[in-house]
Amino acid sequence: MLLVLERFIGVLLVLVAVCMAVHGQRVKVRDEVTGYLGQEVILQCIFNPGADSSIKVSQVTWVKSVNGKKVSIAVYHPTHGPSYPQEGTTGRFSFQAPTLKDASLVIRPLKMGDEGTYTCEFATYPNGNEEAETKLVLLAVPKNSAQAVPVTTNYTETTVATCISADGRPPSQITWQSSLTGNVSTSQINNTDGTVTVVSQYNIVPSSQADGQSVTCVINHKTSKEPFRIPVTLSVQYPPEVTIEGYDDNWYISRSQADLKCIAKGNPPPTNFHWSSTDGPLPSTVEVINNLLVVKMVDSLVNTSFICQVTNAVGTSSSQLKVLVRERALMQQQSNAGVIAGGVIGGILLLLLLVALVFIILKRRESNAKSSYTPKTQIFGNSATPKDFAYHEDLELDKSLKASDKGLLQQEPAHAHQEEEKYRAFLEEEERYNEVGPMLHLRSPNPRHGPYIDDDMESQNDGSMISKTAVYV
Repeated sequence: MLLVLERFIGVLLVLVAVCMAVHGQRVKVRDEVTGYLGQEVILQCIFNPGADSSIKVSQVTWVKSVNGKKVSIAVYHPTHGPSYPQEGTTGRFSFQAPTLKDASLVIRPLKMGDEGTYTCEFATYPNGNEEAETKLVLLAVPKNSAQAVPVTTNYTETTVATCISADGRPPSQITWQSSLTGNVSTSQINNTDGTVTVVSQYNIVPSSQADGQSVTCVINHKTSKEPFRIPVTLSVQYPPEVTIEGYDDNWYISRSQADLKCIAKGNPPPTNFHWSSTDGPLPSTVEVINNLLVVKMVDSLVNTSFICQVTNAVGTSSSQLKVLVRERALMQQQSNAGVIAGGVIGGILLLLLLVALVFIILKRRESNAKSSYTPKTQIFGNSATPKDFAYHEDLELDKSLKASDKGLLQQEPAHAHQEEEKYRAFLEEEERYNEVGPMLHLRSPNPRHGPYIDDDMESQNDGSMISKTAVYV
């Protein structure tokens, strides 16, 4: 029995939920509506009975949840018209076009207390009340600003820029973009109207290098799809930084148009320039024109140290330059990187050329030495004088024959000389033909053998002639 009862109750609850869902589907609202403080918002509520013409609507009511309780804030009755029971809603709350099918509610201007959950109820017959809930979320567009904080150079961390996102809801998120090394401090202020003001400070150790640098305040808020960026140019005040320009180390006697220029950078800008020298008053040959020291004619009096003193609202600074006066002008030698590089490359190429030339000469000598290694050099060496194996008349063996042959030799000296020349030519031709070096004939110096050595030659199969007594190397 209990089991049957439980099942019946379960089915009944399901039917009730389905009916409520169906009823809720007849009331059309937006789940969440976003509004902006000080502006207008419309809470839409439409009743759509569909094809069921038997449903009758008698009244429309807007209810707001306040601290867990439901409070009527707007009612529309076809006979009595619209009414706004809560104090403070009259004049700000109104029906857009009051009918029993359209109960859209207009709120303007929006206040922070208007945020919350609203219920749109239709009193119908025979189904009773049909309702739907919508949530109103309030946003406040912040007022963004950023500015530099003028500071003076010091050695402690100081705020140099401030970024403020005021009266926003929800609170803004602030970051900084900068090439400088700094720290950020952020604080929030809760306003009485429910908005929040966010203050962010950018802190650095101020120096002259930071003056004029740009930092950017980046603000992200729910009311904007893109971040809001505000660039800030820092203002760091510092005393003048002074340098003297114009001296080229070539000031000589009687030179003209030799000027010095005092360059000063400061914040605020320098207002006063004062020239002096370490030797007392300025030489009579110079003229001061504000930050310029014009030397009309260089003389020995200009051979001193010049001082430029500069003042601004923060302080005074100075710079000193020693001038050396020469008797005559220096020859200006302007170094040219291209010429130097060309000289270095040219020197390297010349060195490589010399190395190549020496290598070629050595290779040629080596080649000549190899080609001169002939049979003659094998026997006598390169510097040895070859021994003379030619026929000599004054040999000891010839003495006994001189007397008997004297007449014959005297009769035919020219003929013998011609025959000897022919034989020598024959030998030279034979050596060239066989492509061998000179032959050394080891023969007896006995003159009886005579200048003819035909018997010493031996014919070969290839037609050449080879000496029997010659040594071939």
